[in-house]
Amino acid sequence: MTAQQQAATQAMIDWLENDDGLGKRPSRIECAGQFTLNEMQYYLFRFKKSLLGKWLLGVCGGYSNAFETEHCGHVISDMQPYEPATAERQAIAMIDKLNADSKELSGLFTGFVLLNSHECDLERLKEILVQDWNISCSPEDEESEGTLVFETDGFTLAVSFIDAPVPDGEAEHYAQGNYTWREAADVVGTHVAQMIVAVFPRGRSALESGIMYTKLAASCLKLSNAIGLYSSGTVFQPEMFVEAADLLKSDEGFPVLNLVYFGLVRSEGGMSAYTCGLKPLGKDEIEIIDSQASPAELRDFLMDIASYVVEYDVALHDGETIGFTAEQKLPITRSAGVYIAGESLKIGY
Repeated sequence: MTAQQQAATQAMIDWLENDDGLGKRPSRIECAGQFTLNEMQYYLFRFKKSLLGKWLLGVCGGYSNAFETEHCGHVISDMQPYEPATAERQAIAMIDKLNADSKELSGLFTGFVLLNSHECDLERLKEILVQDWNISCSPEDEESEGTLVFETDGFTLAVSFIDAPVPDGEAEHYAQGNYTWREAADVVGTHVAQMIVAVFPRGRSALESGIMYTKLAASCLKLSNAIGLYSSGTVFQPEMFVEAADLLKSDEGFPVLNLVYFGLVRSEGGMSAYTCGLKPLGKDEIEIIDSQASPAELRDFLMDIASYVVEYDVALHDGETIGFTAEQKLPITRSAGVYIAGESLKIGY
């Protein structure tokens, strides 16, 4: 076995041991072949749930070159019988489904507006939406028991009041990481209820959906008892979120600060940074690991990269380089995330 095939085998076993797979280690597993799809290498596997069970089909990949040991996230089995004659075709179908599911997730935006009282003034929210964005609800739109669902401009917008805080101290935990708002954790600790806000695109782009979500969330944050927005791996301060959203009124570009959180982490090797929020926009999350740049420089650079890939619909790939000048050629690699779940693109900076 090559190192890559060994890594693929272990990744397949790990996936099968999770609840999405068998929930346990397969009784037997064998590499049954390999193939190339979209210039990436994939491995076919046959495995058994039990010693006397049928052989089932699984696939793991893709790998951009013969030496890479980190797959691109395509590890799956639909638990169908392994048939040598059709195994590759079945595997490609599973990969296509994974890609389709990933695309469906882009453009779906959700967040949690934190409230410091047990009230939800939907009538006031509707007034703000009209005043700020000329977004109005029609009389037939559904509103009942603290829930408002309506359609506008090719989107479905939903607001749902929950008379309980975000469970398990989750919002307080992520508030601690907001380095732009020192009092975040203390303020968030006072929330007693929440509003779940969501935007569902109906044939519109992920970028357009993100802009609509920004408008809806900003309007919710203008309610008198709104104290924060738990979204994109952090808790946004209402005043800062609303101020950034107001730039949309003058067409000053993509609201990157409303949709993407730029985390900063100090480590022994220097400063690291990561994005959280690019995935709903249909893009890979980005990390910079152990940079010698200052925190401000690192954050500004990552903001520029994020804005660039979203506004111009740029796809970054493993093995490429990126830069803002002819001389700047920063390497891009894809691997398991260091500070975020799943895989990320690493930029050497």
